[in-house]
Amino acid sequence: MSDIVVDFSKETGIVKPMHAVNNGPVYKFAEDQRITNIEPYMKAGIPYARNHDAAFYASYGGEHIVDVNFIFRDFDKDPYDPDSYDFELTDEYVKVTEYAGTRTFFRFGSKIEHWSKKYNTLPPKDFKKWAVICEHIIRHYTEGWANGFHYDMQYWEIWNEADLDADDSKHKRCWGGTAKEFYELFNVTLVHLKTQFPHLKIGGPALAISKDGDWVNNFFKSLGDVKPDFFSWHIYANTVESIQERIRTMKAILDRYGLTNCESILNEWNYVDGWVGDSWLYSLKQMKNMKGAAFVASVMAMSQNEALDMLMYYDARPCGMNGLFSTDYVCECLKGYYPFYMFNQLYKQKTSVAIERNTNDLWACAAKGDEQNTMLAYFNNDDTAGAKEAKITFKNVDNPGKVKLEYYLLDEEHDCALVREEIFTATEFSTYITMPRNSVYLFKIVSC
Repeated sequence: MSDIVVDFSKETGIVKPMHAVNNGPVYKFAEDQRITNIEPYMKAGIPYARNHDAAFYASYGGEHIVDVNFIFRDFDKDPYDPDSYDFELTDEYVKVTEYAGTRTFFRFGSKIEHWSKKYNTLPPKDFKKWAVICEHIIRHYTEGWANGFHYDMQYWEIWNEADLDADDSKHKRCWGGTAKEFYELFNVTLVHLKTQFPHLKIGGPALAISKDGDWVNNFFKSLGDVKPDFFSWHIYANTVESIQERIRTMKAILDRYGLTNCESILNEWNYVDGWVGDSWLYSLKQMKNMKGAAFVASVMAMSQNEALDMLMYYDARPCGMNGLFSTDYVCECLKGYYPFYMFNQLYKQKTSVAIERNTNDLWACAAKGDEQNTMLAYFNNDDTAGAKEAKITFKNVDNPGKVKLEYYLLDEEHDCALVREEIFTATEFSTYITMPRNSVYLFKIVSC
C-alpha cells in the first residue's frame, strides 16, 4: 500500500508555474477557416508561453515571426530606425498569446536548424549591434516603440541551445560559432539589456545538455559583474527521477557560483525514451497518449516540490511533440492536455502545502485557497507494471462543518471526469483508491 499524506496546515510557498509551455494557441481573429484551440488553452490557465521554434508553424506566421533575423531582416540597416523592423506577423502571434491570458516568454535568436545549410543560427556580425536590436524588440512590446505595445512581458532569453554541438562539429544546429564566441555574445547582450531594462528578467542560455560539465562551468566563469536573472536549461527523459536529479544538479551549480537569487527554469522537456530508430517513434507515440500524460502530471507534481521556478513543456505548437492537442484538428484535446488543466486547479489556489509519500511511482502536489486541491499521478516507464493501491490522508482540512471530496480521474477511459463524491465532517480523513498504471487524480475539497 502506498501512503500519501497531505497536510493543509503546512504551507510550503507559492504554487509555481509548472504548467507553462512552449508556444501559444492556434487562433486567428478572422473567422474564415478558423480551427482553434484557444478555448481549452484558456481553460488550462497556461501562465507563460516561450516562443521558441514558433517559426516552424505556418499558421503562426512561419518564417516571418519571432526570430531576430526575421524581425530585423537586413543586418546592415539602422537598428534605431523603426522602418528597419518587420513586426507585423510577430505582433499577431503575440496578440493571440496575450488574448489567451498567457504571458509571452520571448526567446532571442533562432529556431533550431536541422537542415544541411544554416541561415539564422550563425553568430551575428556585430554582437553589440545585435544587442541593440534586441533592445528595440523589447521596447516595441513593452514600451510602445515603433507603434508597439505595453505588454507585461517579463522574461527575455538570450539564444537557445548554443551548447548542443561541439566547437568542431560540422553540423551545428543552434549556434554556428564557438563556445567562447557565444559567451561573448551572451555577456554583451546581457549587460546591454540589463542597463536598459533593470526591471525586466534577462537570462538564458537555454542549455541543451544541462550537465555539470566544462561548457556550463565556463559559461558561469565568463560572467562579469552583471548576472542573469534566470538560468534556463533543457532535459528530455523517460523517468521522473532523471528530471528530479537534474533539477538538483542545476540548483547546485547556481549555488556554487553564488547565484542564489537566480531563477532556475526548465523550459524544454517531454517524455523521450530515445532519439533514434524505434525508440524515437515509440517516444512520439507515447507523448500523445496516456503514458505521456501521466509523465507530464508526475513531472509537474515533482517539480512543484523541488528547487525549480518554472517548467515549460515542449511543445504546444502543432507538431510531433505536442501531446496537448491533435496536430491536424487542433480543437481536439489529447490526454496530455488534462494535466495542464488539472495543475491549474492548484495554481489558482496560490498556496502550496506539504506532501509526504512512501512510494517512488506516485507523485503528488497540493494547494489551498478557496478550495483545497491535490493532484496525484502514477507513472511507470515499465509497460508491464500493474495498478497501485494507495491511501491518501488529508490532514488539517479547513472544514467549517462538512466538506465534499470530489474525485476527478484521467486515465484511458476518463478525461478528468468526476467519478466519485464523498462528504466529510472531520478535519482529517483518508480515502483508498486503486490507480491504473499511468493515471492521474485531481482531488478537490470544496464547501458544501
